[in-house]
Amino acid sequence: MTAAMTDIPENAPQSAATEAPPVQDAPAKPVAKKKERKEDSFPVFVIKLVLIVAFFRSFVFSPFNIPSESMLPRLENGDYLLAAKWPYGFSSYSLPFSLPLLPSRIMAGQPNRGDVVIFKAPPGNDVDYIKRVIGLPGDTVQMIGGQLHLNGTPVPKVKVDDFVIKVSANTSCIAPEFEAVEKDGTPSCHYPQFRETLPGGKSYNVLDLGYRPQDDTPPVIVPAGHVFLMGDNRDNSMDSRFPAVEGGGIGLVPQDNLIGRATIVMWSTDGSANWFLPWTWFTALRANRIGGTF
Repeated sequence: MTAAMTDIPENAPQSAATEAPPVQDAPAKPVAKKKERKEDSFPVFVIKLVLIVAFFRSFVFSPFNIPSESMLPRLENGDYLLAAKWPYGFSSYSLPFSLPLLPSRIMAGQPNRGDVVIFKAPPGNDVDYIKRVIGLPGDTVQMIGGQLHLNGTPVPKVKVDDFVIKVSANTSCIAPEFEAVEKDGTPSCHYPQFRETLPGGKSYNVLDLGYRPQDDTPPVIVPAGHVFLMGDNRDNSMDSRFPAVEGGGIGLVPQDNLIGRATIVMWSTDGSANWFLPWTWFTALRANRIGGTF
């Protein structure tokens, strides 16, 4: 027996299981527009860079170079150091070109005896000098027979080995009596050296080349707001032992003139380098002096 088959009309409705509703595309999400950062022009970049450098040099650290031998043996001609700008506060002298933007010293700090400081030298107040702080306000400072006296008490001064420095393009002996020749034939200078210790324990070496008029001075009382400064090369330094004269002594230095405190030697050269001979940049380098702190 064959099963009977019934025809399904072509226009008969389909079952619900076979019906599929038309698929509609999901609405497209708006594409987020990336904000394009407009790059600064080169002049604007340069201005920003100058402002950053000016801020750093005015309020953080600033480089200085040593052009003389007044701070031997600690600092040699050709040393380059960084000075911290914040220890003594900020004045117009802290700013580039001493711009008169600060009417008075702000965040003022008192230096310590023995600090090595950079300052604007009186009376012109337009040239950077570097010396050591010896006397603070209220101190009485006097030299007697080449020995420093503070408040009537001699500052201990002990003889140590001579200071030896090689003769170079920026270093020569102050007098023939100090000239010498090392075993390897290198010409050098030998200077008498002493260890000095200030009240409070700060010690450093000084040079004493023999008797000079500045080895005996009248007692000087340091007034408020000032400091008495001296070079470590006692017989080759125009400092507070001499009246303030342009290009000469500096007298008692106002603390407002202080620019910064020496912190570290970052470079040193014997003066023989030539910009047009790159290898001399290295042969002139005194690498053993780099990194010395104060």
